[in-house]
Amino acid sequence: ENAASKVEQVFGLEIKICGHLGAVSKNLYNNLPRSKLRFLTLIGLNSSSVLNRGANSALNVKKRSGAGGWSPLTSDRYQWLEVNLGERTKITAVATQGRYGSSDWLTSYQLMFSDTGHNWKQYRQEDSIGSFPGNSNADSVVQYKLQQPVVARFLRLIPLDWNPSGRIGLRLETYGCPYTSDVVGLDGSSSLVYRLSPGSRRAQRDVITLKLKTLRNSGTLLQAEGREGVGLRLELERVKVKLFLNIDEKKETFNTIENLITLGSLLDDQHWHHVAVELHGLHLNLTVDKHTLRVKIPPEFHHLDIQELRVGAGQALGSHKPFHSKRNFHGCLENLLFNGLNLIGLAKVKDHKVSLVGNVTFSCAEPVPVAVTFPGLQSFLQLPWTTPSSAGSVSIGFQFRTWNKAGLLLTFELPQQGGVAWLFLSEAKLRLQIQKGGRVLLELSAGSALSDGQWHSVALTSRRSHLSVSVDKDEGSSAQASPSFPIAVERHVFFGGCPAGDAPGCRNNFSSFQGCMRLLRLDGRIMDLIAVQQKQLGNYSNLQIDMCGIIDRCSPSRCEHGGLCSQTWTVFHCNCSDSGYSGATCHSSVYEQSCEAYKHSGNTSGYFYIDVDGSGPIKPQLVYCNMTESDTWMIIQHNNTELTRLRPASGVDQQSLHFSYSSEEEQLLGSISQSEHCEQELSYHCRKSRLLNTPEGKKPFSWWLGGRVPGREQTYWGGAHPGSQQCGCGLQGDCLDPQHYCNCDADRLEWTEDSGLVTHKESLPVRSLVVGDLQRPGSEAAYRVGPLRCYGDKNFWNAAFFDKETSYLHFPTFHGELSADISFLFKTTASSGVFLENLGIKDFIRIELSTSARVVFSFDVGNGPLEVQVESTVPLNDNRWHRVRAERNIKEASLRLDNLPVATQEAPADGHVHLQLNSQLFIGGTASRQRGFRGCIRALQLNGVTLDLEERAEMTPGVQPGCPGHCSSYGSLCQNQGRCVERATGFHCDCSLSAYTGVFCQTELSATFKPGTSVRYTFKEPYELTRNSSALPSSIYSDTTLRGENISMGFRTAQSPALLLYVGSYYREFLAVLINKHDKLEVRYKLEGNRDADVLRSSSARNLANGQLHSITIRRMTHTVSVQVDQNAREDFNLTSDGEFNAIKSLVLGKVHESGDLDPHLARLASLGFTGCLSVVQFNSINPLKAALLHPDTSPVIITGPLVRSNCGSAASANPYAAENIHHISDRSGSVGSGQPLVNAIRTDSAVIGGVIAVVIFVVLTGLAVAARYLYRRKDTYRNQEGNTVKQEDSPDFPFNNQTDSQNLSSQNPKEYFI
Repeated sequence: ENAASKVEQVFGLEIKICGHLGAVSKNLYNNLPRSKLRFLTLIGLNSSSVLNRGANSALNVKKRSGAGGWSPLTSDRYQWLEVNLGERTKITAVATQGRYGSSDWLTSYQLMFSDTGHNWKQYRQEDSIGSFPGNSNADSVVQYKLQQPVVARFLRLIPLDWNPSGRIGLRLETYGCPYTSDVVGLDGSSSLVYRLSPGSRRAQRDVITLKLKTLRNSGTLLQAEGREGVGLRLELERVKVKLFLNIDEKKETFNTIENLITLGSLLDDQHWHHVAVELHGLHLNLTVDKHTLRVKIPPEFHHLDIQELRVGAGQALGSHKPFHSKRNFHGCLENLLFNGLNLIGLAKVKDHKVSLVGNVTFSCAEPVPVAVTFPGLQSFLQLPWTTPSSAGSVSIGFQFRTWNKAGLLLTFELPQQGGVAWLFLSEAKLRLQIQKGGRVLLELSAGSALSDGQWHSVALTSRRSHLSVSVDKDEGSSAQASPSFPIAVERHVFFGGCPAGDAPGCRNNFSSFQGCMRLLRLDGRIMDLIAVQQKQLGNYSNLQIDMCGIIDRCSPSRCEHGGLCSQTWTVFHCNCSDSGYSGATCHSSVYEQSCEAYKHSGNTSGYFYIDVDGSGPIKPQLVYCNMTESDTWMIIQHNNTELTRLRPASGVDQQSLHFSYSSEEEQLLGSISQSEHCEQELSYHCRKSRLLNTPEGKKPFSWWLGGRVPGREQTYWGGAHPGSQQCGCGLQGDCLDPQHYCNCDADRLEWTEDSGLVTHKESLPVRSLVVGDLQRPGSEAAYRVGPLRCYGDKNFWNAAFFDKETSYLHFPTFHGELSADISFLFKTTASSGVFLENLGIKDFIRIELSTSARVVFSFDVGNGPLEVQVESTVPLNDNRWHRVRAERNIKEASLRLDNLPVATQEAPADGHVHLQLNSQLFIGGTASRQRGFRGCIRALQLNGVTLDLEERAEMTPGVQPGCPGHCSSYGSLCQNQGRCVERATGFHCDCSLSAYTGVFCQTELSATFKPGTSVRYTFKEPYELTRNSSALPSSIYSDTTLRGENISMGFRTAQSPALLLYVGSYYREFLAVLINKHDKLEVRYKLEGNRDADVLRSSSARNLANGQLHSITIRRMTHTVSVQVDQNAREDFNLTSDGEFNAIKSLVLGKVHESGDLDPHLARLASLGFTGCLSVVQFNSINPLKAALLHPDTSPVIITGPLVRSNCGSAASANPYAAENIHHISDRSGSVGSGQPLVNAIRTDSAVIGGVIAVVIFVVLTGLAVAARYLYRRKDTYRNQEGNTVKQEDSPDFPFNNQTDSQNLSSQNPKEYFI
């Protein structure tokens, strides 16, 4: 009765009828017979100590009456209360209450569980939190429902903190339901075999489940054999579960599925672990404990049809020979089920389908060595050495496991010599060092990679001047030495560390050990660690005895996107190298999501990685971004974008052509989805080969597949509408034969084509092409499927304008439990406001502009509010776009603002990690409608998913879709006098006033000049001075009387002297810029016809004819002229004339053909022409070289002689004569209408024939000359401009040359006017 009173003071147990939680329950304490309660009481309770055994009152946490409770003699963290439930029970919840009528209660505690009363395991919430919240007074009840129920016989509560004004005090109640199981024990040579009956009906889904418990880190768990040698095997390998498959019936070995099916960790801890394998169709799920991996298996495995299941051992498939490649399983299995059939239950009743091999028992023997955990810096274990030092021998052994690469394992002092021995880990290797007086006497090293979390055995022996250190016995390594001095232990051996302060006999020059140890042997005797725990042996501090508290923080890996996980005892680290992602868990993509985003970061055309879903599962892809002044094109290639000839194949009526893209399926679909417009060229060239020919109800000759894999059949052609069964000419009504809807369907003997663009996004990309009608005599065809081309980013410009502080948008709850990233752009004139807020019961997440220069990211996941903030050095309410990127994961939170340094805040160690929200997500405001945001928010993404702000703003008062005004933020991207022009979605740079071109007016325009090259830009003719109209805008012609000039240009030349630029007038006045015979710059002004020219000679730069790139700037205001060469100091000159340049006529670059008004020296120089390179020539608002190179037909320029565009004016071009991407002005790639035949169009007129022959001869001669001139150039100079040739051998009259790939397209710039 006294024992019963003791339990009644502290403990109650509530058993729920098994089923689902919430079933009707009965209170065991109130309803069990008194004799049953007394039996439970006798075996049910243990504790570290008890302060008062006299109280006699039943615990009932639901009542306030009564007395008593448990309180230990000493209130410290070494106390515990243990409950024996009598049998394994499924525990679902615990409740605590303080000691009745006292100031004694717990404020936090830990829970441990065990099946044997030893080898305890700590219960952790969310896999990390090891503590439970306790009470705030002695009477209130705090109940905690376990997130994952625990099956155990013993439960131990360890106080962590308690009321500082009282003592540890506790009343406890536990909730759960009975647990039943069937267990089998296997000894490493035994197994259980289940064979299905012949003709058994095959299940649609095969499911194998079991629980395992073992001390071994390897062994065969089970093997399933199907028909024809197909099978699978589950192996326990280095404390992880690994799945192997065998598909080839001729092989007797297993092939692993890459390395995907490896799961679980630390499975040799002698605790129960759940394992399940589920096969359904072509997918397999492997589950270990709470974690599941889903993989796709080879098609052959779909017909597994399991015939035999062997548990605990393996054998070669298709035979009954033992399989010796792996050790068999040694341990216990519980509740082994195959498709719901209890195999252990069948074995117990000796069912004929189940056979037992070897020594199989229906119980679980559990000889568990007592382990000790060293959790921190103050941990140590001191054990006495009882063997006399005079014996002259030392034998110490133990096992350890850790994640740390360094730490002290043990140390002891040597007798009499005053020396000390240290056995420690360094760089994951075992090292022994013996010192005396600060001098190292001996050093040994053994083993490697010992920080892998596995158990490793260590033996240190010294006998008769022979010293040996070994690791892992036969499987490991050892090191020996023969010291000249005796090795013995003075008094004590310290494991893991030393006591704080100056402890006698213990010195530690190394970091403390963090990990587990067991089987500690001193001089051959195993140390009783339970006696140590009970203070009966040795001494210790900050240890967890009778448990190994190791945690695998990398299983499952918290590193996303393929990041590599590594760990120490307390933390894990993600190596994100080469993953394309960054952050503490490799969560956030380092790449932009579109070509549009790259353009607005100031990038020009080139190859870029884009990540269409940011932090989502789709991998980055490499695409070509063609940044033009009108649109930004994303180009994705496939395996054949060339014009390809088709020939008839014997016995084949139709030819199938498949296209493989450089991007994966999800990447393609994501790119198409986010783009505003996509297109793909589809071209069919034919001669007597019909394409569609589709009268109603008739199958077309050819078709193509497009859209999602495997693609949907499409019976229309490029340029037509989906479902129309037409080509582009049919839609336009200009087909060769009005009775057909495609040119090729006219079935002509002449070559013709049907070409056009497929623009229906649901039909893209083109995946395959099926071509028919090639078998008839004379039928020939060729096809071309261009790359996928898309422009625009619907997400990048998706914006909303909040015009009031009380306006907001709301969206569904944000789900970012473990990882959350939020990015957006904003602009405002307000000094504060909340951008985003989402609330939970206690958790929340918020981003706000707290002041005009500070952005704050705050959240709470249950550990209390955390805050990360970034302070800007400039005001953020400047009505310019600013970018915010916030991320929160289980390791840290980070906030980045524009290009400022990222701010981070580490998450609490072993704290809550799940962000649990339940309210609506508010954008631009809060649930309380306070502190709302006034301004624009754009491109808002949460975990890579864009929120459609514009769609929601359309239906929300106080919020407007879209947000104009981008030049204030992006206008600085327009360079070299380019002008930013607003668009509804974005901006573009107007380069008409700039001598440069390109998307940002950043591309220099250069040309190579020969002695006969001349570019003449004509100003207004005299009779035009009085006219008010012109074919071109009036801005083309400026005032012809000038009182000043602004001239800039670049050049390279080896010619000296050389005329760079000449401007003449109708009144015999001129301006000439030249390099004189001394290789210096010279400027000549003649502004009065009856006077000599003013000659201005620069002395700041010499040797201008050295072939290097030079730049000059000349500015005149009336009679004052300033000249600057390169980066030299500016030089100022004064003219003697009146300062007016009257009636300017023309500007000439290169050879001057009309030099009658020049003095003889200048005329002779002008007639020589210029040899070299001129670039970015600007005269006031006139850009003559740009006009000649880009639009010679629409500008007042006359070009004579060869003018070759190049990049010779680029500072990066070391050789001006070896520039890439050279374009000739005379090159004109014409286009042919879809209805015009291209062959057999040669006329019989002799004049035409003669003209053709003359042209051919001229082209051949010119080509030979050009080839001779440029033979020394690099072989790849024109590689980017070569036409892609037809793959098949062409027929003599096959007329089509492949067009330049759209990746190397012309810039698609609109026409410009040059003023």
